[in-house]
Amino acid sequence: MPYLIRAERNTAPTDVRPGLGIPGFAHPLLAPAEWSELTRPGAPLHWVVLNVADGPGDQPDPHCLEAAGRLRNAGVRVLGHLDTAYGLRTFGEVISDAHHFLDWYQVDGFLLDRCPADRAAFPEVRRTATTLRAIGDDAHIVLGHGTHPYPGYAEHADQLVTFSGPWSDYRWSQVAEWTADHPPERFCHFVHGVPGPHLDEALRIARWQGAATLYFTDHTGHGGRTEAWEPLPGYWDDIVSRVGTGVSE
Repeated sequence: MPYLIRAERNTAPTDVRPGLGIPGFAHPLLAPAEWSELTRPGAPLHWVVLNVADGPGDQPDPHCLEAAGRLRNAGVRVLGHLDTAYGLRTFGEVISDAHHFLDWYQVDGFLLDRCPADRAAFPEVRRTATTLRAIGDDAHIVLGHGTHPYPGYAEHADQLVTFSGPWSDYRWSQVAEWTADHPPERFCHFVHGVPGPHLDEALRIARWQGAATLYFTDHTGHGGRTEAWEPLPGYWDDIVSRVGTGVSE
């Protein structure tokens, strides 16, 4: 299988405890069951993304503030969703959104969605990440490339999303060899359209490609780039159980 052809990592997969990174459920009023599940005791959550209205919205939302507060009280890291539009949004726009997330929702960090991956955009993303850490009290930074970026990005983020897309692509994907220089907790995979019978296979792919933060769902998007992530996966209980106890060979 293509995803098994890779260099050995410095950190052995058996030493890494995988967990879930939630890309962002629908608004708490539209998805109350989803948000409630996130506070289940023992759920293996690394972090949850708060996306109020393709960002922080125009004003504080009391329902989102309550949902974020419950998560933080449960010890779950909450990240604000910042859309970089592949570099089309200005530095000022992104930082303004970040300030709103901090002021209104007291987030613990940020997911930079649709983050550029090429070398040319690297200086501007580095500037943004450095500023976010400064204003956010050493905020947790996740760069949402959705593909393997220029390797230098790994030095300026806590985590990189190196795959975001459909199961039909993921099951034949290959990992960039430079990722072997970093431990699995530095990488995240978001995969939609994963059939329940293939969940074990998807978990094995993530393990062998060296990604410790995962999100798999059986839902698919039909036009909207965040639609697939908004509902709870049909096999939520199953994936919580499997990820929470580690991934077996």
